[in-house]
Amino acid sequence: MVIGYCVKCRDKREMNGTQAVTMKNGKPATKGTCPTCGISMFRIGKA
Repeated sequence: MVIGYCVKCRDKREMNGTQAVTMKNGKPATKGTCPTCGISMFRIGKA
């Protein structure tokens, strides 16, 4: 369960389909989608 901020809904929501990624600078991040509107969400830091 990873909580991220949805820009479209303007609310914090649990991400669906989370995937651990590494940014260009080497720091960890998590990528997923909003369960309500389906827009892509991104959270910086470990999950």
